[in-house]
Amino acid sequence: MNTAKRNQALMKLTKILVLVLIAATIVAYFALDLGQYLSLPYLKDKQHAFQAYCAENPVKAIGAYFLLYVLLAALSIPGPTIATLAGGVLFGMWLGTAIVLFAASIGATMAFLVSRHLLQDWVRNRFRTQFDVVNERFSRDCVLYLLTLRLVPVFPFFIVNLLVGLTTMRIWPFYWASLLGMLPGTVVRVNAGTQLGQIAEWHDVMRCTVNNGHCRFKRPAWFC
Repeated sequence: MNTAKRNQALMKLTKILVLVLIAATIVAYFALDLGQYLSLPYLKDKQHAFQAYCAENPVKAIGAYFLLYVLLAALSIPGPTIATLAGGVLFGMWLGTAIVLFAASIGATMAFLVSRHLLQDWVRNRFRTQFDVVNERFSRDCVLYLLTLRLVPVFPFFIVNLLVGLTTMRIWPFYWASLLGMLPGTVVRVNAGTQLGQIAEWHDVMRCTVNNGHCRFKRPAWFC
């Protein structure tokens, strides 16, 4: 009994420490105004410097970028959209798409796990009836629902990660469904990043999806 109590106390302490670490990281992000480094003007201003560094240190650049993207996605910090554009700027269409897709999927899965293990108990107790209904409906065809949520951006990326973490969906289906569901949007944004000089405003990022005959951004033939 004493061992069981100690294990429970240790588990609670671990959860608290993780929550504190996550909260401190998010607070530091806003307090230090780190968002200025994840903005379109900053990326355009430093484009050539970043590209030069990537050319000289490709392995380090890929590793640092990958870890940063995973961190942004896992902690639900604003910035994945500009980071996705940066993938096109730094690594080109195909390599950039691959790096972003796997980093985003891993980061999303980490956020999914944080939500499941740190928030699920509280949600179950606080909103037991509502949660049971949502969880039951989602469990009928969880992969289809998740693919729909990824393909149709009705909800922000991070909200989907947190909400699905509260269901009974398993980790592996969540990972590969996220991987497939995020592919089209990733291709569009990374491809737009390869033409960063032609992007003046955020709406320009999606311009290649309309007016096919006057598309300003390069894209693979199969995407048009």
